[in-house]
Amino acid sequence: MAAAAWAKPAPKILVMGDSLSAAYGIETAQGWVALLGRRLASEGYDYRVVNASVSGDTTAQGLTRLPLELERHHPAIVILELGANDGLRGLSLNAMRQNLAQMIVLSRKAGAQVLLVGIYLPPNYGPEYTHKFAAVYPRLAHRYRLPLVPFLLAGVAEHRNWMQADGLHPLASAEPRVLENVWSELAPLLARRR
Repeated sequence: MAAAAWAKPAPKILVMGDSLSAAYGIETAQGWVALLGRRLASEGYDYRVVNASVSGDTTAQGLTRLPLELERHHPAIVILELGANDGLRGLSLNAMRQNLAQMIVLSRKAGAQVLLVGIYLPPNYGPEYTHKFAAVYPRLAHRYRLPLVPFLLAGVAEHRNWMQADGLHPLASAEPRVLENVWSELAPLLARRR
């Protein structure tokens, strides 16, 4: 009992995302973030996952919330999955890029590794805007030398039967595939505790 009381707490993975990480339209336990917590445990990784994702959040809102989340949780890893709502609202891509850059810098200053998660917009936003939007993520990953999930919904969004009626959010049945997209880039950042 005494040893347990002195044991070092499990490091935390903080997920800063929007509805795609907040399990919009499905049970929270079915979302990829909840599945991540279970996979970590089943594979012997001693991490605690904190889901600070808020449906509808833009990068500006995420940036506003981040300092408190960093102070509260002291994460070892921050997963940044924001920007979709900036794009869907046609907000400034320069502002979006600057907000994400500030979140990367703040997370690193707090001692966390950062995993950046990209998203693509539906084609009805026009080729010029969607191309410029998609380019924000690899440019940031290159600039800050970050691991990048190029498209969170790769292998999912193109399958209508895996998406909710809105065409934007995955069904529960697709969430394990979403997790695979994240896991491939997250796994190299993880440390096993002995």
